[in-house]
Amino acid sequence: MTVDTPSPETAAEAKKRNRKVALATVVGSMLEWYDFYLYATMASIVFSKVFFDKSDPKTATLAAFSTFAIGFVARPVGGILFGYLGDRLGRKKMLAVTFTLMGVCTAAIGLIPGYETIGVLAPALLVVLRIVQGLGAGAELAGAAVTSYEHASEGRKGRQGAWPALGLNLGLLLSSLTIYLLTWGGDTFLQNGGWRIPFLLSFALVFVGIWVRTSLPETPEYARKAQTEARRASLKELFRTCWRSVLVVFVLAIGYNSVSYIFKTFSLAYLTQFKGVTAHVTSLSVTLASMVAIFAVPTFGWLCDRFSSRKVLIVGGILSALFAQPFLTLLGTAQTGYIYLALIVGTGLLAPMMFAPQGSFLSRQFPVHVRSTGVGTSREIGTAIAGGLAPLGALAMVAQSPTHATGGVVAILVISGLLVSVAALFDQGRRFTSGKN
Repeated sequence: MTVDTPSPETAAEAKKRNRKVALATVVGSMLEWYDFYLYATMASIVFSKVFFDKSDPKTATLAAFSTFAIGFVARPVGGILFGYLGDRLGRKKMLAVTFTLMGVCTAAIGLIPGYETIGVLAPALLVVLRIVQGLGAGAELAGAAVTSYEHASEGRKGRQGAWPALGLNLGLLLSSLTIYLLTWGGDTFLQNGGWRIPFLLSFALVFVGIWVRTSLPETPEYARKAQTEARRASLKELFRTCWRSVLVVFVLAIGYNSVSYIFKTFSLAYLTQFKGVTAHVTSLSVTLASMVAIFAVPTFGWLCDRFSSRKVLIVGGILSALFAQPFLTLLGTAQTGYIYLALIVGTGLLAPMMFAPQGSFLSRQFPVHVRSTGVGTSREIGTAIAGGLAPLGALAMVAQSPTHATGGVVAILVISGLLVSVAALFDQGRRFTSGKN
């Protein structure tokens, strides 16, 4: 394999290159999280009625929510496979492939006939698309984070590493705003087929994203080292030389995704199923939180460059643990204003505070030749465990409680927030990079 070594560039050329990188990484992350919120919302309020037998509503709801978790089973496979290929063949090529997988599957979900039309084939098709979608999503964050990080100059790696987090919140904003508009007159239109519209709209994102990503240049850092070091990329090499880094990223992923997915996913199902809150209210709460996060993410990226991504992560984990009880208390009131407050603080401030630093923090845990493999493998295994099981387990705990108590969910949030802080304490980045980010 050969990769053209980049020639020296002017300041204007570097600025133009980074504009392309910003657009490519933000658009890809936006699609992933546009799908994330769409699927989480529809799984909690629509899919149980569309793709499953409606004679037992509680079982149908859990089954629908389980398909959300199934996507996480495929994520580690995608993270390992496309992470390895990203180290062997280049960052640019894999960004285009994973984006296409995610986008096509997201749009195809909107075309699946319902249970009343094709019976058990409906949930079967949903599961298949969710698995393929998970393969692409499993490599998306690693590819976007590593690409942003490797294109950045010293002193800006925190800010550029936060670009995928910005895409995340733009995706949440786009999808939640779409659902808010579709439920303006209540949930009836959404449940009678309107839910398909936002999935089909993702076709437009796919075409834009593919065009942007195919024009993206290879990262200078990878191009300089690819010809001599890329052939060394392997899982064996990763675990032989970087097992401490793998453990740090794995634990961080467990902690962050448990907190984040309870904030973003469990809360929607809890409010809908146990508090009778409409999708109109929950979608607006996520819309408001996402609007706050769009401003919060660049701020936390700047703080990473100012103080280090490690310190920002530690503070974010501690604050999330402290907010666990207030978060569930606010949701438990079922009052619109308190719901908005809970989601704005949790999803709009605390989750970005832990996610914005990850682009730079995770990338610097590994040397260039196994960086994509390392981030994709260790993060996605942790994400699969926590992202799939944490919200589902939390929902099951509440469902099994006679009073729908949330004490167990509070415990999950506290432990998970502290895991983020503990993992950040064992930062391995100085072994492979210079500087604090």
